[in-house]
Amino acid sequence: MYLLFEVYLGLRVVSSSSFPGVYPACSMGNGTSRLYSALAKTLNSSAASQHPEYLVSPDPEHLEPIDPKELLEECRAVLHTRPPRFQRDFVDLRTDCPSSHPPIRVMQWNILAQALGEGKDNFVQCPVEALKWEERKCLILEEILAYQPDILCLQEVDHYFDTFQPLLSRLGYQGTFFPKPWSPCLDVEHNNGPDGCALFFLQNRFKLVNSANIRLTAMTLKTNQVAIAQTLECKESGRQFCIAVTHLKARTGWERFRSAQGCDLLQNLQNITQGAKIPLIVCGDFNAEPTEEVYKHFASSSLNLNSAYKLLSADGQSEPPYTTWKIRTSGECRHTLDYIWYSKHALSVKSALDLLTEEQIGPNRLPSFNYPSDHLSLVCDFSFNEEPDGLL
Repeated sequence: MYLLFEVYLGLRVVSSSSFPGVYPACSMGNGTSRLYSALAKTLNSSAASQHPEYLVSPDPEHLEPIDPKELLEECRAVLHTRPPRFQRDFVDLRTDCPSSHPPIRVMQWNILAQALGEGKDNFVQCPVEALKWEERKCLILEEILAYQPDILCLQEVDHYFDTFQPLLSRLGYQGTFFPKPWSPCLDVEHNNGPDGCALFFLQNRFKLVNSANIRLTAMTLKTNQVAIAQTLECKESGRQFCIAVTHLKARTGWERFRSAQGCDLLQNLQNITQGAKIPLIVCGDFNAEPTEEVYKHFASSSLNLNSAYKLLSADGQSEPPYTTWKIRTSGECRHTLDYIWYSKHALSVKSALDLLTEEQIGPNRLPSFNYPSDHLSLVCDFSFNEEPDGLL
């Protein structure tokens, strides 16, 4: 079945990895899927028809660069009947370590697969109108455009080929998509294909050195969860680092399964970073609270990782109280599941985007007319330490 999805998506292998247990990468940087034209859907909202230039899927053979400010204006035109987006501020976390190069801004976000939001997740307090893709995708794009990340790590992407790849490539990003082998999106009528992880980086800032798609295993069994790991080189400094994105198994009762997936990912990253010689940033929806074993594995790994959002706490040791907050038929769910891990001796966190307050989120929780996903985006500015310690 996994092979069928490779055929279905028309993925073109452009580089491969020599690391054991790591799948070749399928990059969609300057090319497009052979099935792009079949997958692409255009907007049909009245607001979009008045501003068709960027938000309607373009001819894949003629993807001209676009101005992010103009795209943002188009998004806001589509969203003119909705409340304004929430204000979130960056918290300055600068240490005494100066850097001669611009920081690297990384965004982590589970954007909520459209098929799951409309067909499976049962957000009982979220109006159906708030989930309309024609408008919700503009909220997602608005969030990305507002923070202008250098690297974008996304989960639950089921509109890669018709929305995110063509638009973000025109903004200067190179993207890679790796779908789940058995995506639950395919169980939903009128789905847009499988969801998966996507990783984008700005081509004017980074050069791709190596890329690997990883299908995670648990207790030697191949699972439905995936990761992408890429080694990038900063064009300004020549420094290399590895960026990875993942989405682990959801649901209570699967803690040991998640733990095994996390161990498999750590082993792959150990190989890719050459035993922690290459600095590492790992973004993901781990579907695990800080009390779970998988979190403890990452916190105690020989890769010497720290969780960036702990630095927002008073003691610098506590995770945020929540990164997702929703109401389903089973009740209200408020959890910390999303993380940005980084090599604590090689990298410093200069700033981090604060979370939405309970008042901003509102009594009906997420998603909503104000916010497009049930998970909050996490955004951090990183810089290399000038003289990293012996081990990363």
